[in-house]
Amino acid sequence: MNSDREPDRIPLPPPRLLRDEARFGTGKIAVFQYLTVGVFIFLVAGFWDLQVRNPDFYLERAAENYIRSIPVPAPRGKILDRDGRVIVDNHSSISVLLSRVNLKYEHLRPIAEGLNLDYNALLDRMHRYELRPEYESVTIKEELTPEDLAFVESHKDADTFPEMSIFREQKRLYPADGMAAHVIGYVGEISESELDSPDYAGKYRLGDIVGKQGLEKQYNEILMGVDGQTRNEVDNTGHVRKPIDDKPAIPGKTLQTTLDLDLQAVAELAMEDKKGAVVALDPRTGEVLAMVSRPSFDPSMFAGRIPARDWKELVENPGHPLLNRAIQAQQAPGSTFKPIMALAGLETGVIDDDFKVHCSGGASFYGNYFACHQKGGHGTIEVHRAIVQSCDVFFYTVGNKLGIDRIAEYAGMVGYGHKTGIDLPNEASGVVPSTAWKMRTFRQKWYAGETISVSIGQGALTVTPLQMAVAIGGIATGGVWQQPHLVRDAKLDPPRKADLNLENVQKVIYGMWGVVNEGGGTGVRARLANISLCGKTGTAQLASNKLLKGTKLGQTMKDNGWFVGFAPREAPEIVVVAFWENGGEGPWASPIVRDVIKAYFDKKARLAAQQPEIAAAEPLLFPLRRPSQP
Repeated sequence: MNSDREPDRIPLPPPRLLRDEARFGTGKIAVFQYLTVGVFIFLVAGFWDLQVRNPDFYLERAAENYIRSIPVPAPRGKILDRDGRVIVDNHSSISVLLSRVNLKYEHLRPIAEGLNLDYNALLDRMHRYELRPEYESVTIKEELTPEDLAFVESHKDADTFPEMSIFREQKRLYPADGMAAHVIGYVGEISESELDSPDYAGKYRLGDIVGKQGLEKQYNEILMGVDGQTRNEVDNTGHVRKPIDDKPAIPGKTLQTTLDLDLQAVAELAMEDKKGAVVALDPRTGEVLAMVSRPSFDPSMFAGRIPARDWKELVENPGHPLLNRAIQAQQAPGSTFKPIMALAGLETGVIDDDFKVHCSGGASFYGNYFACHQKGGHGTIEVHRAIVQSCDVFFYTVGNKLGIDRIAEYAGMVGYGHKTGIDLPNEASGVVPSTAWKMRTFRQKWYAGETISVSIGQGALTVTPLQMAVAIGGIATGGVWQQPHLVRDAKLDPPRKADLNLENVQKVIYGMWGVVNEGGGTGVRARLANISLCGKTGTAQLASNKLLKGTKLGQTMKDNGWFVGFAPREAPEIVVVAFWENGGEGPWASPIVRDVIKAYFDKKARLAAQQPEIAAAEPLLFPLRRPSQP
């Protein structure tokens, strides 16, 4: 072998392949260069956005990492009675909140156990705030007990639960025993459905405490005030390094009502252990002096977050304690409708002073027999005695002559079938039947025989206690119906007026005076010495007494009792309605009205003795002359 032979040479790639590799290398370098330029441009754009376009925004976001903001809820405005006495106040309370900036979800279970909270409910509550800004803290319990406070104080350090802190706030202090609860209403945390409604959208945020019912809801914006906040600088462990600033809360405005606590207390006491309502108002102004609905509830239950079991108990209670019977109970008015029937008959000329009806205990109309409440009958009777003794047969006859549409016209004139416009939410309108109403509601014609029951306040006719007070108050003042209201400076519509013959009005008022002050009157239990009190009883059947006789329902479905009264006869200052659900006959409700009216005039006399100059007699609202006695 020849050692001098040259070694084998490695063959070179073809020239074309070399050119391809060169282009590939150049392309990689270009991509890297473009990528580098792109990253640089991105960083420069971010820097521009951060430092030039939106420095305040990012500064605020950065501040959230070291600034802890604690809300300072504004105290709600007080609610006063007409004399300036406090009905609803506030009291100092301690609440616990969790900061979401440094929240650890594994801490929620021991926190819930330490504060006696439902863990799942707490977890759901925190999830509700996930879409909210992280710096917003979440209140998880109000009205801390000494045990709760001890737990928070011993566990809120940075090593245990740094997200937990406490703050003081003003919580609602309501009257005891549910006094005026349906008028006042209650407050509670705003719901998600409320946040989506037009009335609340954009004005409130999750966690805000707002009025839910009654005056608390109707005048929420006035009572609510403006929240403040306290800001502290904290380190990365949650320890407070130093305070930054305080923004004081602006308390809500005080709300002065037209309620008279003295009359309210008397009405509440009169309805104790009863189911029903009492409304007292001044017919000259429409000011509501007292409003009671029973059974009642404790508004303080709603001051925080009401437990589900307590809410269920309230909703399922057969007494319906959340129902404001004064403005929502739509019931047949019974014989309290007869003064309106008498006025309609006199105004239309269907009856006059000489019109008489013979009552033998009942009468037949359109093939049906309609009984009178007086089994033996009233004999021959005219309009005055028919009101005094509440003769059904007389008003059957008047109603048959008037017809349903003229009855509906005068019922509408006094305000039945329409909301009164009182400054409370969820008022009911009642029902006034007519031919058009039945066709619209049932697609059926009205039969003349149906008018007979409506003539004595039964059948499809329904009213609320407030509507009745307004209706009778307007008649008592000669045909002027004021808008009822509960707040002194409420915005009111002009009063409604009817061009009535005042002689006819006097005849009706005289009849109502006889109900209380004449022998045989159905409301003599309401009589007061030295006070000219007028009134009318009403008994409304829930079902046929003949049908219920001897049954278990007959013991529970007793008739509803009504009494409406006003005084004094010559220049009415107060009208009071008592509705006693399942209370039996109307006369049993008359002492309730008597006691409230007596309390009104007793107080007036007491004030007059103290300040004689304010006790001058009110001028007559219209000239009242005593009609000739029968």
